[in-house]
Amino acid sequence: MRYYVSTSKGLNRESLPFKLYEKAKKFGTWDPRNIDFSKDKADWDSLTVEQQEIILSLIAFFYSAEEAVTHDILPMIYAISQTGHFEEEMYLTTFLFEEAKHTDFFNLALQNIGITGDLNKYHTPPYRKLFDELLPSTMGRLYEDQSPKALADAAVVYNMFAEGVLAETGYWGFYENLDSINKMPGLIVGIRNIKRDESRHIGFGTFLLQRLISEDGTMLDYSLNKLMELMPLALEINQSLRKNDAAVNAFGVPAEGSLMFMQKQLNARVEVLKRAKGKTLEEIYKMEVVFE
Repeated sequence: MRYYVSTSKGLNRESLPFKLYEKAKKFGTWDPRNIDFSKDKADWDSLTVEQQEIILSLIAFFYSAEEAVTHDILPMIYAISQTGHFEEEMYLTTFLFEEAKHTDFFNLALQNIGITGDLNKYHTPPYRKLFDELLPSTMGRLYEDQSPKALADAAVVYNMFAEGVLAETGYWGFYENLDSINKMPGLIVGIRNIKRDESRHIGFGTFLLQRLISEDGTMLDYSLNKLMELMPLALEINQSLRKNDAAVNAFGVPAEGSLMFMQKQLNARVEVLKRAKGKTLEEIYKMEVVFE
């Protein structure tokens, strides 16, 4: 006979993962088809070739990345289901839906500005190293290994690094390049919606790592070391998105700005993980949602 947690113990509605699930129900149901892209095509045509290349590079980064993480979240859902944390599994069902919806959004954004060609040329070697090799291998391991270290590796690579450092820096790029000059409002609306979804994803990864750290204090150093090992790859990806070594890009945005923002995101991830050291599981479950 199968043991059903929900009918034996009920649901822990005060736990952080359940609160994330509640937030996903409230905020995660936006529809990409309801976004007004009517101004985006004219704005796109008004950009210089150099400016268009910057935006296409960012879109290509996110479009394929969202498809990749839609595939790669599946092993985490499986792993969490095997470890008996049902509220976490409930939240992760919304996670999968949202990643797929983000792919839908970027497809529609490209259609509306008239871009139909292959964007794989924008995927640089460091990008492919992360999304074609490191991410799928780290996540795929969870089908066979649900150990604390395997779960920590997955949360660090997927949530802390790909979403919490790289994607957050990408959103910054969209805002600095387009929102500041009031261009392509449909694209910016979608980016804001995605960023809100992803803040919950980062919040879950943070919670999962904090839970693991609470259960075993050595997991703090393990997780932080894993994150630091990934940062050279982040610098390579950031550099590969720059078209030249100019101090200011075609939108007038200082090149060092993205590096400073990336470092800020890294520091935030490190500090929030450190807060888990010495906390009980009960305290971890009652923590507020992070990065909302």
